[in-house]
Amino acid sequence: MVLSDRLFPHDLSAEESVIGSLLIDDLAFSKIASILEPEHFYMEANRLVFEIAKDLFTRQQPINQITIAHELETIDKLESVGGRAYLAKVINVVPTSLHIKHYANLVRRTATMRTLISAAENISDIGFDNNPDIENALNKAEDIIYNIRTDQPSRDFVPLRETLTPYLESSSTDMSDDENQPVNSGFNLLDDLLGGFQRSDMIVIAARPSVGKSMFALNVAINAASNNNNVAIFSLEMGREQIATRMLSTQGRINMHSLRMRRLSSSDENRLVDAIGRLSDLSIFIDDSPIQAVAEMRGKARRLQLEYGLDFIVIDYMQLVTTNKGNRDTNRAQEVSEISRQIKAMARDLKVPVIAISQLSRAIEHRQSHRPLLSDLRESGSIEQDADVVMFIHREEKFTTREDWMKNNPGIPYPEGQAEIIIAKHRNGPTDTIPLGVDDSIGRFITIDSVNKQAITEG
Repeated sequence: MVLSDRLFPHDLSAEESVIGSLLIDDLAFSKIASILEPEHFYMEANRLVFEIAKDLFTRQQPINQITIAHELETIDKLESVGGRAYLAKVINVVPTSLHIKHYANLVRRTATMRTLISAAENISDIGFDNNPDIENALNKAEDIIYNIRTDQPSRDFVPLRETLTPYLESSSTDMSDDENQPVNSGFNLLDDLLGGFQRSDMIVIAARPSVGKSMFALNVAINAASNNNNVAIFSLEMGREQIATRMLSTQGRINMHSLRMRRLSSSDENRLVDAIGRLSDLSIFIDDSPIQAVAEMRGKARRLQLEYGLDFIVIDYMQLVTTNKGNRDTNRAQEVSEISRQIKAMARDLKVPVIAISQLSRAIEHRQSHRPLLSDLRESGSIEQDADVVMFIHREEKFTTREDWMKNNPGIPYPEGQAEIIIAKHRNGPTDTIPLGVDDSIGRFITIDSVNKQAITEG
């Protein structure tokens, strides 16, 4: 299949202006080092000269007409670029190097257009392969485009005053409609501590099995959606029907077992109908594909963001995510490290907070104190490094029987139905412990007044 017989996009004037600027200003290369690479040049002669200039810059040697010509002579390439006459020509193209970044961006733009054309050919090949796995084919195509996006120039230094400008503007305007507003969890003490879940943050919620990490994440998802946020849930462990059942139980305050067995009283039935109505009005989207890679989730999330808008993502849970690399030599800890980095990159790319649920190692069960530590994060210490917030859910009743508790803690009530949200890492603020009540029968965490310990029913 021939896409076109037209010339590939290029801008020879911009290329010559870049090369000329480099030859007349020894300091010009540092201004565009993060923008251009040799392969971004369309004309072979310009590509070769830029490569020589880059090498001189790396070796901290001067870049000018004489040094470039000498290096080209050394590798017997001077005549192939047009000789000294060509170097003199490009010097005369520009009177000053003042606008070299502008020229460099023009060169980079046309290079990106050529890359898009090449990507279209690669995507065409995927189509002609006629792979019966359509999802796999679409994921490959999306990765090709995403790689072009992520290959854009890295950010450069920005004056602090430019970063402060949005704060100055927001001080005199209403922030209620600002798309950069954090997403609240619905638990006041937690939101006060964190300032809500910040855009582009990766939030890890970790606990041992059956402690309630998925339950807590679903509670937060409902609270966020109730605040007019669009929420995406990637559930690699539970099917969407199971998630729906849990949410109906939570929202309708209906015993979860009774709901599953459909043994409902008339009052339960009324609350169920009411819960279905309220949940149906929320913008919650569920993907229960059991095997997914972060790249696949990122592609789906981006489509959702473009079609409906997206404010918040929940991934349940990290250790079930795959890498799709098929490298048998890579151990699971390395894979989870890569997954963690990709989740953080997805949060920044989509500019939404991402909750990533994680398991904890069994080390907790073998310690006298069962309170989790950052070192308990299962399979990868890089989760701690990548995450902006790490919170643990601790419930002593899950590790200690009532009899053992009374024996070791005389006079202290058994902590039945009590949980602690331990903020073990908070990149941009303080850490603390938030007390919450738990009602397992309806899958609900409940705010507790830390002064009088009276449960306050969430709205």
